[in-house]
Amino acid sequence: MGLFMNYDLLVLGGGPGGYTAAFRAADLGLKVVLVERYPSLGGVCLNVGCIPSKTLLHVSKVIGEVRDLTDYGIYYEGHHIDLAKLNSKKRSVIAQLSTGLASLAKQRKITLITGDGQFTGSNTLNVNLNQAPDIEVQFKNVIISTGSSSISLPDIPDDPRIVDSTGALELSDIPERLLIVGGGIIGLEMASVYAGLGSRVTIVELASDLMVDLDPDLVAPLEKSILKIVEAIFKGTRVSRIVSHKDSLSVDLDGPDVPSNMNFDKVLLAIGREPNTKGLGLEKLDVQLSHDGFVSVDSMMCAAPSVYAVGDIVGPPMLAHKAAHQGKVAAEAVAGLKAEFSSLTIPSVAYTDPELAWTGVTETEAKKAGIDFSKGMYPWYASGRSLSTGRKEGITKLLFDKKSRRLIGAGIVGSNAGELIGEISLAIEMGCDEEDLALTIHPHPTLTETISTAAEVAAGTVTELYLGRNKK
Repeated sequence: MGLFMNYDLLVLGGGPGGYTAAFRAADLGLKVVLVERYPSLGGVCLNVGCIPSKTLLHVSKVIGEVRDLTDYGIYYEGHHIDLAKLNSKKRSVIAQLSTGLASLAKQRKITLITGDGQFTGSNTLNVNLNQAPDIEVQFKNVIISTGSSSISLPDIPDDPRIVDSTGALELSDIPERLLIVGGGIIGLEMASVYAGLGSRVTIVELASDLMVDLDPDLVAPLEKSILKIVEAIFKGTRVSRIVSHKDSLSVDLDGPDVPSNMNFDKVLLAIGREPNTKGLGLEKLDVQLSHDGFVSVDSMMCAAPSVYAVGDIVGPPMLAHKAAHQGKVAAEAVAGLKAEFSSLTIPSVAYTDPELAWTGVTETEAKKAGIDFSKGMYPWYASGRSLSTGRKEGITKLLFDKKSRRLIGAGIVGSNAGELIGEISLAIEMGCDEEDLALTIHPHPTLTETISTAAEVAAGTVTELYLGRNKK
């Protein structure tokens, strides 16, 4: 067994949280080793998640936009999909980013080891290198960033036509009939991709609503749009059995007003993710896990003396940008700097069409918590920019604390909502109130001005809508 010694910091996991932590620690002068099970850095997000999905979502959105040009008197004869070329383009995007990460690690003189790691002591990690002798890494501090994995259903047959999000993004084919189990972000994004590419898509959701726990008034425009491109959406419905046949997958559904049995060419399971904490030997580090398997950490991302954890394994939201920020905090804490993860808000985006983005407190959460709030909503049917692009379904909603008038949350549904939510997150972090947003001049015509106009609605000074006489 080989022995790697004298590392100030071991980072286990090379996703957004892990490589950010490693890079920051190296910049602060620490000797860093980064252990990642896959050949390239970037984790699920870069290799089999965020980046490939956004590449495919871009394609499906453009196809939809071209189709909608008939409203402008522009017609196309149809399109042909070269699946091999599409996959090649997707892989080239991934390769460009992963090559960049490898270069950044090399410039920082970070030691990269590819293999599966398991802790064998409080400062030792055994790394299985596949087809080579194991090696042992010794370290003074460790940051664990091993991410999460898709949850499966019980008693599912072992069939390559039943896939998780990773399998769906491989895009091995475009199935004629696709069942998506799960109406959350991943399920709806994949519905957009495959419906755009030509599949007949059916969505099954166990809860009574899509995007459960989000504000219904924001989800409604998205659901209406999704219904235009899919075969059906069955809510409050359970998949009770899947049976493999030579030419199809037979699926039994249990729910109101649904066929008891349906046949599909492929099934995508998108019912959630669970932390990758099993089999790591965390008991050797005296790390405490919650009842659902998440690592317990403090505001410095510390789980035990000299042990830190970031990203999906410390709990929701399971988002790459959250992991990256936590990675910086952990690295700075290891280096002895005063650092803590104390963000007021973490924005989320569903990259569907239209996009759905939210940050801070949702209206649903505010009502449950008994928060006294005021609200400003601006419908995009009054937006010149939105109408000029043929889109009028959008909504910008801002929530303000009624007493302080400070912004506490927001939700946006509409084209490019994910590009707008960052401004609102900054406003929450800076403690902006109604007037701060309402009096900030935004360019016209843009979608960003829906933010200031929604604030004007809350402040009672809006002129773009008529809400009755207001002497404010």
